[in-house]
Amino acid sequence: MARIDMPGGPLAELARGPSAYRWLRTAGTGFARVFSLVALAVAWELAARSGAFTPFMLPALSAVLERIWSDLVAGDLVLNTGVTLYRAFTGFLIGAVAGIALGMGISRNRFTHWFFDPIISVGFPMPKIAFLPVVMLWLGVYDISKITMIAVEAVFPVVTATIIGIRGVERELLWSARNMGATERELLWQIALPAALPQIITGLQVALPIALIVAIVTEMFMGGYGLGGAMNTASRFADSRGVFAGIVEIAVIGYALVKGVMLVRRRLLLWHQEALAPSTV
Repeated sequence: MARIDMPGGPLAELARGPSAYRWLRTAGTGFARVFSLVALAVAWELAARSGAFTPFMLPALSAVLERIWSDLVAGDLVLNTGVTLYRAFTGFLIGAVAGIALGMGISRNRFTHWFFDPIISVGFPMPKIAFLPVVMLWLGVYDISKITMIAVEAVFPVVTATIIGIRGVERELLWSARNMGATERELLWQIALPAALPQIITGLQVALPIALIVAIVTEMFMGGYGLGGAMNTASRFADSRGVFAGIVEIAVIGYALVKGVMLVRRRLLLWHQEALAPSTV
C-alpha cells in the first residue's frame, strides 16, 4: 500500500531540498561576488569613524550616501547623470560607427589601409586627452567640444578591434564563399563582419568605459552640468562629501554600463560558443 506523507513530513522536506539547495547556492554565489565591495564599504566606514582621518579628508560612507540621497531628492543627481550619459553615449556612438566603418575600410581597401594605418598606429598609444586645450580653443567649452573628445578617444579601440576581427576570419570561409560566387561586398557583410562580431563587440566594451571617463574629465576641465562638473564645483567649495559622492556615483554608473554591455553581448552572440561560458561581470 502506498504511503501518503503528511505536509511537513520527511518526504515533503526531501522534495523541497533541491530547490532550497539551489537557492542557497545562488545566494552564496551572489554574496561571494560582492563580498570584496561589502568589505571595502565596511572598512571605509570604520576608518572614517576611527578618528584617524578628519571628516574633510575621509567622510563616512553613511554621510556620503546621505548626500547622494539628498542630491537625488533635489533632482541634481538625475540632471547631472543625464547630461553626462548623453555626452558619453553620443560620443561613443559616433566613435563606434566611425571606428567600425574605418576598420572595415582598412581591412578591405589597400588605399584606405595605406593612408589611415600609420595614423592609427601613432594615435592609438597616444593620450588623446592632450588635445583637450586645442579642442577648447577651436570649439569652446560646450557640448560639441566634449562630445568631440569622447568620440576621438572611443574610435581607436573600435578601429583596432574591427581590423583584428576581420583579418582573423578563417580563410577557408572566404575561399568557400568566393568559390560559390560571392562578391567582395557579400564577403564583407555576410561572412567577414558576422565572424568578426565577437572581436568588434570587445572593442565596443573597451570604448564605452573610456567614453564615460573622458566625459567626466572634460566636464571637470570645462565645468558646467554633469557629474564631473558637480565634483569640480564641490572641490572648489571644499565640499568633501560632494566629491566622494561623485566618486561613488561614477563607480555605480560605470558598473551598470559594463554589466549592461555584457548582457547585450551575450544576447547578440547566442550563436557563439562564448555564450555558454559563465559571466564574470
